[in-house]
Amino acid sequence: MTVGSLFHLARPEHDGVADAPLLGANEFGTQFGLLPREKIEVMVRRGMISSPEIEDAQFQPASLDLRLGPRAYRVRASFLPGKDFSVRERLDALRSADDEINLEGKGAVLERGCVYVIPLIEHLNLPDSISAIANPKSSTGRLDIFTRLITDNSDVFDRVARSYEGPLYAEVSPRSFSVRVRKGSKLNQIRFRRLNSQQLEGSDFGLKEKELRERHEKIPLVDSDLELRRGGLVLRVGLGAEPADGVIGYKAQKHADILDVDLTNYDLADYWVEVRARRDQRLILDPDEFYILASRERLQIPPDLAAEMVPIDPAMGEFRVHYAGFFDPGFGAGANNRPSARAVLEVRSYEVPFFLEDGQVIGRLVYEKMAEAPQLLYGASAVSNYQGQGLKLSKHFRMD
Repeated sequence: MTVGSLFHLARPEHDGVADAPLLGANEFGTQFGLLPREKIEVMVRRGMISSPEIEDAQFQPASLDLRLGPRAYRVRASFLPGKDFSVRERLDALRSADDEINLEGKGAVLERGCVYVIPLIEHLNLPDSISAIANPKSSTGRLDIFTRLITDNSDVFDRVARSYEGPLYAEVSPRSFSVRVRKGSKLNQIRFRRLNSQQLEGSDFGLKEKELRERHEKIPLVDSDLELRRGGLVLRVGLGAEPADGVIGYKAQKHADILDVDLTNYDLADYWVEVRARRDQRLILDPDEFYILASRERLQIPPDLAAEMVPIDPAMGEFRVHYAGFFDPGFGAGANNRPSARAVLEVRSYEVPFFLEDGQVIGRLVYEKMAEAPQLLYGASAVSNYQGQGLKLSKHFRMD
């Protein structure tokens, strides 16, 4: 099926959504790339995203927040359905009748260290020219809630194939804190990518280094020299004594109270231990401990681009830093086109203690073009919790 056939599809009925009106080019535009909020709203109106009463707060400049449904299922281990099975078929084989958890009303507690699969409220009915990618929300990653999207007949996490029609599921595993969730809680988000005919089978959508250098010369992407590697902007960890209070990170406490993901104003001292700068500007990561750190660089995302943090190279260290990797258009935009926000890093070491040094390479940002710039950029609304951030915990905690 060609991209042009997108405008001639009659959408089948799906979960109570009648055949969607034909999607005209005048509504969807002619550009390709990640879809802004305005086009995601078109997808909702056309039944490509079916969900009862989508909330305005779910729409972000370049993504849609997804909501937990009314039931969760505790499973023995993470899984993927594979090409020949639905998630429901695999789920029924992996759980018992006692593993169903009611998330209605006050919700339920998801225990630290356990794995849950939760059907989401939203369903998809994608045309042949649109695929999707998912990621934990920033606040989810900063709470160390490991969250991934699963779809039917798939052998990868966090990816939705073009033409996908069916339900969405979240795999959720709290790693540091037991958390309370309920129907409607938002833990992950989804981006939609409109493909041209040359991209239908592609997997690399990042901007090339030449274009990134040209962009940086016009409006700086970062407040330091541009360092690129494997098509992405290199980020380095900041462990120096720049903050006046000397705090360069936070380490999750082992035995903390239950945390409600829909509440705020928690005292950080009840959940976190401050990590202060050392004279040698080093930090030893303890095995299987969770840290919140920040990049040394300040950065900004241009209005017509979005970015995702990805691993710099698996061979460079036994730690993970990319739990929640989406950066929206407008993030970090400061006065006079100067980058204003640090990237917050969710870091976990594996197996052995690991030395980090100030300025050590810890990740990279891959930039991708938007189909068009969103009308409302990150930072222009009340839900932009991390604009201009330095070292910052999730929105759930008081930082004063």
